[in-house]
Amino acid sequence: MKRISGLKALLYGFLILYALITFIPFGWAMSASFKPLAEIVEGGMHFIPQNFTLENYQSIFTRERLFGRWLFNSAFVAVCVTGFNIVFNSMAGYALARIPFRGNRIVFGMILAVLMIPGQITLIPTFLILKSLGWLNTYQGLIVPSMVNATFIFMMRQFFVNFPKELEEAAALDGLNRWQTFWKVVMPLAKPALAAQAIFIFMGSWNNFFMPLIVVSSQDMFTLPLGLNTFKGQYISYWNYIMAASMVFTLPALAIYAFFNRYFVQGVTFTGNKG
Repeated sequence: MKRISGLKALLYGFLILYALITFIPFGWAMSASFKPLAEIVEGGMHFIPQNFTLENYQSIFTRERLFGRWLFNSAFVAVCVTGFNIVFNSMAGYALARIPFRGNRIVFGMILAVLMIPGQITLIPTFLILKSLGWLNTYQGLIVPSMVNATFIFMMRQFFVNFPKELEEAAALDGLNRWQTFWKVVMPLAKPALAAQAIFIFMGSWNNFFMPLIVVSSQDMFTLPLGLNTFKGQYISYWNYIMAASMVFTLPALAIYAFFNRYFVQGVTFTGNKG
């Protein structure tokens, strides 16, 4: 028992050390967001600001007139992409897991094949399609190509394969059709899988830099990752503004994770009563 306790203490010590090392860059960035530019560029790794100021946060909202627009663009695109993915990925996964249509295995095989294709390969075809549709520099150009995700179609399919059929059969006996069963029975019980999907998709869309860089050309359509890049100049970079904007950029992602975390970590327990 003592040996087991010692191993557990060693493991916890290692995890705490790893967490501290991981937190150091974020802690420094948070500290730098309250420092003037001169204090940041002079060097040093002191975490407590010597000249504490809130001017950086005030400046990114007042001096950069488009910062609020960039924040809205990122939030709007990320929320839309997450919502569409939750609906379409779940519907596709349920159909592949439960509906015996002709070509089911072929479609599933094609989805698995898509997982093997690097996303960079599809960038040029996506750009050409969006250009032909006139969707460059538009919200639909940022949202539509990301409305579905093969990885999460596969994940939801695997979840629904293990979903108890007895619950669906009971719903059918109560007079629900397939569509009603999916929305009223299956989806409410799929919250852990949906929460995991929502976290990963929102984070991916929120942090996406390359796709908006390809699609967007005017500054008023920039998302926050592109907007942050404008604070870096050829001869000078305003690291105080970059750090402050990065902290603002981080808050929504932390809020989404905190909200969905209770669903993300919990398991699903299905019980059935006979009689």
